[in-house]
Amino acid sequence: EATLDLAERRRIRSAIRELQRQELERDEEMLASKRFRPERSSHRQDDKENWPQSRHLEEEQQAALAALSEQLEAITSVEELTKLLRAAGEYEERKLIRAAIRKLRAEEIEAATLAGNVQSSR
Repeated sequence: EATLDLAERRRIRSAIRELQRQELERDEEMLASKRFRPERSSHRQDDKENWPQSRHLEEEQQAALAALSEQLEAITSVEELTKLLRAAGEYEERKLIRAAIRKLRAEEIEAATLAGNVQSSR
C-alpha cells in the first residue's frame, strides 16, 4: 500500500531494517551453534569400533620406525642417507633420516676440528 507521508515511510524502512538485522543475528546464532556443536554419540561409537585397528597400525608404524632407526645407526655415509631420504615417502621416516644426516655431519665437523687442532698444536 502506497503512502505519501515521509515520516511513515521512514518508520516502515527502519522497521524493515530492524527485522533484517534480527534475521541476520538469528542466522549467525544458528551457524555458530552448528559449528560448535559437540560430536554426536554415534560418531564416538564409530571411533571406538575403529580404535583397535588404528592402534594396531600405529604400533606397526612405531616398529617400522624403530627398525629404520637401527638401520640408520649403521650407515656412515651422507650420500647413502641422502639416497634413502629421497626414496622415503613417510614424513616420520624422512624426519629420522634428516636427523641421522645432521648427526653424521656434526660428527664429521667435530672430527675435522679435532684433526685441525692436533695439526696446529704440532
